[in-house]
This record gives sequence, structure tokens and C-alpha cells, in this order.
Amino acid sequence: MEKSKAHQQKISNKGKSPLSYAQIASNVTNALKIKEAFPALPDKKVLEIHKAAFGQHANRVKKVQVTTKGSSRKQAIIPVHNDLAESIMGDTSTHMFQINAQLKNVKSLMRSEFIRPCSGRIAIVTNIVPNPSDLSIIEKYFKSVEGINSNDIPSPRLPQSKSYLKITGLSYLRADGNKITSENVTDFMKHIDLFENIPLATKPHIIKASPKSDMAIIWFDIWDTQNESKAKLLINHSFNLGRHIATVRATNMNPGVPQCHNCWKWGHSTFSCRAHSSRCQKYSGPHKLEHHRELAWCCKANPKLNPP
Repeated sequence: MEKSKAHQQKISNKGKSPLSYAQIASNVTNALKIKEAFPALPDKKVLEIHKAAFGQHANRVKKVQVTTKGSSRKQAIIPVHNDLAESIMGDTSTHMFQINAQLKNVKSLMRSEFIRPCSGRIAIVTNIVPNPSDLSIIEKYFKSVEGINSNDIPSPRLPQSKSYLKITGLSYLRADGNKITSENVTDFMKHIDLFENIPLATKPHIIKASPKSDMAIIWFDIWDTQNESKAKLLINHSFNLGRHIATVRATNMNPGVPQCHNCWKWGHSTFSCRAHSSRCQKYSGPHKLEHHRELAWCCKANPKLNPP
């Protein structure tokens, strides 16, 4: 019986080419395991098998992902406070019509499609990427709208990517014995040539290098391009601050988890939400927060209830 099985296996393998070292080692993760699998092989042959299986990828180090990809550039971003954003969103049809009319007058190919609110800003979504003259038209229009203070309208900009960096080599304590603050970091960045024309995206965050260390790690994010042009000017460069020599290092990007302001679920942005209707921020009902008292079962029967 055993002879017949061996004979059948011999027939099935007849005509097949012998396995290469790469095929033999395809399920082996390192040279030590290859040596365990083939103890009779000399060390030189083990290294040949390992190189044949993995090639140049054997010692490749994973690159740090410093910069996020950012949003679509087919939009103009205007940072505004929440009250002004609500005022603008209350008459979007008029704003859209007026902006597009002025774009037609200068024979621009760009058209605004809709306006959407974001956290601390509004976004005018367009059919193509706006050029500087298109952004100037949008800025001039909003500054001329009645009821809007022109000083509250900054220059519109295109969406930007964000790079994540850190500073090492600085003391956690200042000369007066108090711990270093975000304001201290922002202040000394303004006086160091290395950080010239580097816009901060958030306030710097400071932690100790270890629980018992007196050295700090300063995490900070900057507005950047997708090809990391600004981050490349900083990464692995050093500067003096007092008697310390600090160095800027790359860190893995950490954009966080987005929360949708339409359905209020985590994991996707408001712009990419697929919900058919808005959800209430309080009790997830099929209505917006401003209509909660009129439509929600908990408050509809108690119109005089305060708070709802």
C-alpha cells in the first residue's frame, strides 16, 4: 500500500521542475528559520536563499508618514467665527448667485457649486481649482456683503495638508523653574530663522521625555503641501535655544478620527456623509438640533420645559 502511494506521488511529480531556493523559503521570515529548516546547508547558501526570497526588501525600513493628503483643492476655505458662518449659511443661494455672476463678468471658468460649513470656517466648493484671481473675487464679494464686517473676512485659501513633527533636546523646565508652555514655544519659534514662514496648524503640545526626565518632547503640526516641502526644511535640522541644542524630528501623522456634523457619527467627514437626512445632535432623531424642541418626542409634549 505504501509503495503504491509513493509510486503515485512519483508519477504526479514527474515532469515538474525542481523548486528554487526562493520558492522553498517563501514562507520563511528570516535567515535563522531557514537554517533551522535546512540544518545541513552551509551559512553562505542560507544567505543566498534568504536573498533570493526577499531580495532588497529584506532590510527595508518602513518610511515615516509625516504628512496627510489633505482635502480636495476644488474649494476655497475662509476661516470665520461660528456666528458669521451661521449668518453666511442662512442665505447661501444669494451668495452663490452673486459669486458666479462676478466670475462670469471676468470670464473665469471657475463656478461655485455650493457652500458648506466646517469647523471654524466655511468652504466654497468649486468645479475647478481656484486661482489667485478667483480667490480675490470671493474675498471682495464677502467683504462687500451688508451686515458683514470686512475685518472678519480673511483671505480665502486652498486646502492644505498637515505635517506632524516634534522637537527634542530641550529642557522641560525654564530658568525660573517653571515648566515650559505652548506660548513659550510659539514665541521662540518666531525668533528662530529655521521656522521663518512655517505656519503652525495647532498649538504645540509638550510632554516629558520620560516620567522622571527633565527633558521635553514638543509635538507640533504645520500647514504644508502634499510633497512635504515645508517639513523637509525642518526635519533633522538643529538650532540653539540657550545652552541647549534642539533637533526637529519627523513623526507619524496622527490626523485623528473625524466626526460627521450631519449624522454625528465617527469615522467620516461631513462632506462624505451618506445619510439621507440630518440627525439631531442630542438624541439622534431625524431632524436638526434647532428643530429638536418642535419635533423630538421628549420635548414636543412639553413646550414650556426649560432646558429641553
